[in-house]
Amino acid sequence: MIRHPDMRHDDVVELRDLRALAAVVRLGSFTRAAESLGYTQSAISQQVAALETELGTELVSRRPVRATAAGERLVEHAEHVILRLDVARSELVETRGEQGTLLLAVTSFTAPRALALALHRLQSERPRLSAVVHATDPTAAVAAVASGTVHGALVDGVAAPNEPLELADAGLLASRRVAEAPLGVALAEGHPLLAQDSIDLEALADAPFVASPRLLDDGGRLADLERRRRTSRVVYDGLDVATLLSLVGAGVGAALVPGSTEVAPYGVGWRPLRSSRSSPRIVHRTELVTLRTRAASSERLVAAFRPT
Repeated sequence: MIRHPDMRHDDVVELRDLRALAAVVRLGSFTRAAESLGYTQSAISQQVAALETELGTELVSRRPVRATAAGERLVEHAEHVILRLDVARSELVETRGEQGTLLLAVTSFTAPRALALALHRLQSERPRLSAVVHATDPTAAVAAVASGTVHGALVDGVAAPNEPLELADAGLLASRRVAEAPLGVALAEGHPLLAQDSIDLEALADAPFVASPRLLDDGGRLADLERRRRTSRVVYDGLDVATLLSLVGAGVGAALVPGSTEVAPYGVGWRPLRSSRSSPRIVHRTELVTLRTRAASSERLVAAFRPT
């Protein structure tokens, strides 16, 4: 719990309630927040309500579920507090000895060949090694590393060439580049823009998009395009790349996709984004994220990934 110097003895903010609020705001749903944290929906609702009662202000609008201005500000602070406490606890746990199974979180567009080669190297060195690979979104992947739920995470996103991804409180974690690939647009086969070698963002001004907010984080670098994606008639709120590409192939709309993605089986073509003065060059980047204080299992994981 967190106690402010001016609070009465019984005026405390529970860390559990902050976690609930942060999950509800991040996922946009009490139900999904409950699934993520392992509580019932009723418990999550009570925790957020308790926090609102304690602070005397509404933090989340219920219909639709959306953070108020006060809620957004509190979550901004809460995420830093939660991450720092999780990292501190995880570093202490790591010093007690290594676990028998390697746990790795991955996001949907991370370099699949790099992952396969790394796991092959690890198993060649330690034939009895077992591994569990869990697919999730970038925010949850970083949080899993911080909390010690996994030994590391492969996280992807959009960045300028040779620049690191913008991770929350990156100073608490260690990250290294695993791969970079061109970023481009996936379109249904036969689309007129596929006749070009590359595509300018301006050519997509009126193009329908399949929005996929959990699949690819552009870090705000494509703000104008992102606004158009948010107004799309179709939003895919999942983590399966095949589903997104199937929607594109059916002609529902275009989608941002890294060049390392296999698109042909889905009736989809791909062209890289063209850089210009108004649209600087950006790439799709994959990084391996671990705790700065690492146990032997994490050290082996880092050694197995070789930048491409």
